[in-house]
Amino acid sequence: MPSPRTKPKPLSDTEIQQIATEIAGGRPPMVWFTATAVGVQEGRSGKVVALGDPADGDFLQVRPTGSKDVLSFSPTEVTLTKPPRPATPAPKATARPKTTTRKDEPTVTQPSTLTNAATPSTPPAVVTAPAAPNPVDRSSDSEDSAAKAAAKAAGVKPAKAPAVRKARVSPEVTVTLTGSADGEWTVDVVNGKKRTVRGLAVPSAAVAQAAKVLHPEVAEVVAGILEAARGAQQAKVEQLQAELAEARKVLEELSE
Repeated sequence: MPSPRTKPKPLSDTEIQQIATEIAGGRPPMVWFTATAVGVQEGRSGKVVALGDPADGDFLQVRPTGSKDVLSFSPTEVTLTKPPRPATPAPKATARPKTTTRKDEPTVTQPSTLTNAATPSTPPAVVTAPAAPNPVDRSSDSEDSAAKAAAKAAGVKPAKAPAVRKARVSPEVTVTLTGSADGEWTVDVVNGKKRTVRGLAVPSAAVAQAAKVLHPEVAEVVAGILEAARGAQQAKVEQLQAELAEARKVLEELSE
């Protein structure tokens, strides 16, 4: 009785670090797919060509042997341990059909024409002819073959159709535009759970053009913010000009 198959363990942190080291050295490591791998036959091999973010779950980029496609798998779907080859069952011996002799077959006897001259009173010898071979009944062989074929068909499990791997849903992208009273604009971009862009400065003119393309309501809100910022900057310019005029006046008085 075959021993039960143990459930494969996920790749440990040490094994994942080993895979990353071999990829960095230009030697993609060989892995084997477990029974939990979706869309790939258990025991098939492949090479890990890249590692993604562990937060994504399926971050192991694997190219199966004999395929040009690179698929994503989780640490529970692959293993660094090569599975043993399944034992090949020994061929069953085919029993030879037995030849039976029918009991009701008559025995043919033939009197001999030779007599013993010295003893005329000796009765003639009786020669027993061999019985004709009974033709083999092939119907029993046909029945046995049909029974073996039916038993074999019943014992063979249908091949499991490979499950279709679900397409990965693209993560959501969030773009946040932030404006200050001084007219400074920054943009943040979050791709799924990762913040890919943080506090990127954007010119006010680009913000105004983008708002007009997006929606009239967005353009109206952005225009109000730009107008307020423009008024604040104008007041700051006037204040600086007044301070500059006062400084020039003092400078002229000191020069006299």
